Amino acid sequence: MGDQAVTATGLMKRFGDRRVVDGVDLAVPRGAIYGVLGPNGAGKTTTLRMVLGIIEPDGGARTLLGCAHPRDASDRVGYLPEERGLYPGMKAKEAIAFMGSLRGLPWSAGRARAVEMLAAAGLGDAADRKIRKLSKGMAQLVQLLGSVVHRPDLLVLDEPFSGLDPVNQEKLEALILAERDRGATILFSTHVMAHAERLCDRLAIIAGGRRRFEGTVDDARATLPARVHYQPRQRSPGITALLPPDAVPAGEGWRFALPADGIEPLLATLIAADHGIAGLSIERPSLHEAFVRIVGAAADDDDGAPR
Repeated sequence: MGDQAVTATGLMKRFGDRRVVDGVDLAVPRGAIYGVLGPNGAGKTTTLRMVLGIIEPDGGARTLLGCAHPRDASDRVGYLPEERGLYPGMKAKEAIAFMGSLRGLPWSAGRARAVEMLAAAGLGDAADRKIRKLSKGMAQLVQLLGSVVHRPDLLVLDEPFSGLDPVNQEKLEALILAERDRGATILFSTHVMAHAERLCDRLAIIAGGRRRFEGTVDDARATLPARVHYQPRQRSPGITALLPPDAVPAGEGWRFALPADGIEPLLATLIAADHGIAGLSIERPSLHEAFVRIVGAAADDDDGAPR
């Protein structure tokens, strides 16, 4: 348990007759960037709120930074909720200092750190501007800085990239990596695979309120076979009989799943039959493709099942 910043076992939550979270397990290693992925309505936000102690589970258990009662660790946690909210009349540096003060950071220290952090994020000229005068992306970055100004051991971000333009998405990714390099553990939810693929050390995929996968990005991609794109030197009669059964035409060649015994035996057969090789590539599946397969399989499994 000492190596885990967050643990959750069998978390369950109902709202009315609907079971929103249905037995979710999590184990977030200290110092890692951990993503909770899932489609809209999968139960990601509810899971994070139970982990943080914002709402109580109807079943299961969780620990946060070694505490059985999550609120006992609240001063060591930074949290960026999906619903953004800053006082529009506050200056940016004051908003950051205020958020830090809620976690026990003295006001003067918070203001000093806010100025430094805004400058480092390329927002130095925004320090004395009121929140209402900032763009949505700038305000969102200010709120993120307010979530980390007290230098938390754990940073929890709920859909942090939502609504950000590509420039501010890059700034946010840089801030997340900087927090990880500082030694913090990062737990964030998203349904955008590109961010998870670039950032995550480990991830969980939730669909229909249940955890459907847990592991590394490479583990997720390995749930689908690599695809081969093969182009012969000449399309001689009989070549299709030598190709795998799932081969489909693709331009001047074919695409098919990488055979279980590798590509070498097939290539030897094709060369011996004088078909040759004009082009060959092996394409690994993306996290997006793996996510679609895992979530789609979950939907098929849950179809008609009582909840």
